[in-house]
Amino acid sequence: MVAFIDEQRSTHGVEPICKQLPIAPSTYYERKAREIDPTRLSKRAVRDAQLRTEIDRVWKANLSVYGAKKVWRQLRREEVEAARCTVERLMRQMGLEGAVRGGKKRKTTIPDEMSDRPMDLVKRAFTASGPNELWVADFTYVATWSGFVPRGLRDRRLLATNRRLACVAIAAIGFGAGCLGAGDLRAARHRRACAPR
Repeated sequence: MVAFIDEQRSTHGVEPICKQLPIAPSTYYERKAREIDPTRLSKRAVRDAQLRTEIDRVWKANLSVYGAKKVWRQLRREEVEAARCTVERLMRQMGLEGAVRGGKKRKTTIPDEMSDRPMDLVKRAFTASGPNELWVADFTYVATWSGFVPRGLRDRRLLATNRRLACVAIAAIGFGAGCLGAGDLRAARHRRACAPR
């Protein structure tokens, strides 16, 4: 807000702008005075400025992988007194964060931008007038120690390039449909194709 008032003060004046904004003129003038004279800053602001340089130094010295907890511990080892919540707040303001184990983002689907998208047969209206009229689905993957595993399925048709995944999906559909008494939804036709070779 202070920057906005700075831009508009020559045209409208400070007090009329402050009447329209949720800021008192005294607050604006105090902010401007602190910019000119750093001795008017609060103790917290002065301490934060000191801690910011220390936090940045520790974070960079440790290959930019330390999170707030490790930065705080390193500061304590160096006898720099700071609360952990203060280190967390300042790191958040500075945009610093630690490395996350296993933080490599994996894509389970890589779309082909040149190919056509499948048609939306239900026009995003996921409602049905009765049971077993509409089945919609999504294949969900769960990260495990050995890799990604498909978890959920709620679709009648599945287009899969991986033969094993297609077989798992078809078996799940057949099982779900059988439990609901909806027949086998053509799962029997695919059993031969999914049989081990």
